[in-house]
Amino acid sequence: GGHSAIVETRGNRDCHIILRGGKTPNYDEKSVSDAAGKLRKAGLPERVMVDLSHANSRRDPERQPEIAADVVRQRATGTSPIVGIMMESNLVGGKQSLESGQPLVYGQSITDGCLSWESTLATFETLA
Repeated sequence: GGHSAIVETRGNRDCHIILRGGKTPNYDEKSVSDAAGKLRKAGLPERVMVDLSHANSRRDPERQPEIAADVVRQRATGTSPIVGIMMESNLVGGKQSLESGQPLVYGQSITDGCLSWESTLATFETLA
């Protein structure tokens, strides 16, 4: 049998928080600043990653490039705590249903809607 234990570590100095959105998107400058302030108050590194998808895009993968452009604008100030982004991307845009006996489209998501590879490359150009 196993034994219960309470374990304490020194933590991961390379950690970051991911803003995915919730009832509303939270990639805007105020939300990012608020998250960084809470990290600072907790004595943690002020590193924020923005999820371009999920609730931040209101589950519309085609909005991800617009959110990426906003992240670039925030980073251009030189003081933004944003250290990276997460993007939903696949070879074929959109998503497909997984149905018994039905063929799948190669390179298309069966979970969340994604940007196509072409749109992903264009978004990378925006981020570069």
